[in-house]
Amino acid sequence: MSRVLLCASASVALYKACNLASQLTQAGHTVRTLLTPRAAELVSPQLFEAVTGELAAASEWGPERRGAMDHIDHARWAELCVVAPATADLIGRMAAGMADDLVSTIALVLDPALPRLVCPAMNPTMLAHPAVQRNLATLREDGWEVMEAEQGHVACGDSGQGRLADPGAIARRVEQLLAR
Repeated sequence: MSRVLLCASASVALYKACNLASQLTQAGHTVRTLLTPRAAELVSPQLFEAVTGELAAASEWGPERRGAMDHIDHARWAELCVVAPATADLIGRMAAGMADDLVSTIALVLDPALPRLVCPAMNPTMLAHPAVQRNLATLREDGWEVMEAEQGHVACGDSGQGRLADPGAIARRVEQLLAR
């Protein structure tokens, strides 16, 4: 099967990323997970390692370091990259071409021909904000596919479009992208 790089940012929807990692692994894919530093404060990378049997990291510095250029190695290893959940902050940093952590650096070094999927998750008002919509449009122009957030109840108590897409739906889209 395929090598999937799952990148995750700090959102309450992070628990769904664990489910996604598990589903992709059960489907036969090799899944490596990279988290933003704040995501690693919410969920330990070890949880992702437990459900995938593969590396999970939040930094390329210190004891997690695997090689001289982890960001390059991970980008070359991947056959598909999915960013789920993608917060407004990460989407903005990716759209601006910032490289201030492992996940945003990976976004810059991925082969543009590689299937790349970004899955927003945030408060509905944030998602509708013109700045976030501009950033998503920029990512689309840069070759990222954006999987629309779902309607429903979000962690802050609001309802509307902002929920991370269902992990099963994301997994199905990953399969479609890999089949191309």
